[in-house]
Amino acid sequence: MYAVLMTGGKQYKVTENSLLRVEKLEQHVGDRVEFDSVKMIVTDDADVVATPEALQSARIVAQVEGHGRDKKIRVYKKKRRKGYERMNGHRQGYTLIRVHEIKM
Repeated sequence: MYAVLMTGGKQYKVTENSLLRVEKLEQHVGDRVEFDSVKMIVTDDADVVATPEALQSARIVAQVEGHGRDKKIRVYKKKRRKGYERMNGHRQGYTLIRVHEIKM
């Protein structure tokens, strides 16, 4: 069984006991997190549940494993013949979660 979860403006395909990197959450390490924004569930019998009425009670229970920051990306801007050059860097924060249960 797997589900499609939406968090941080992105959609993730998750299964039970899977490890996942999502946008930074404010919970502490070891806290349990419950996601209710489930977009689709596919059961073991290959039944697809995607109607909003059936997914109102669907939940995904996970536990926060840790926090971190991605590799730095460089943002470089330049306008030719104008003497304009700018260099910035950005490191996006993430939260590592382990999915424990997919509830219907």
